[in-house]
Amino acid sequence: MTKDEIRKLAIDILGGIAPEADFDMLEDDEELREALDLDSMDFLNFITGLHKATGADIPEADYAQLSSLQDVVAYLTAKTA
Repeated sequence: MTKDEIRKLAIDILGGIAPEADFDMLEDDEELREALDLDSMDFLNFITGLHKATGADIPEADYAQLSSLQDVVAYLTAKTA
């Protein structure tokens, strides 16, 4: 997957979790949980959605590496390469 495809995928998944969010205003380096007001279950649903869509295993120890959109793109780019 390309970086743009991963970014779009992440936004699509987040849109299902936080449909009221304005993703046009979301900066790539913003902390997702804070910017989108995601609770721990929302974040877990996001991780699960990423796993289902990409097939990439994302261990709980790596969750902290997925705090922003740019982090998600970098992480999944490396995992799916």
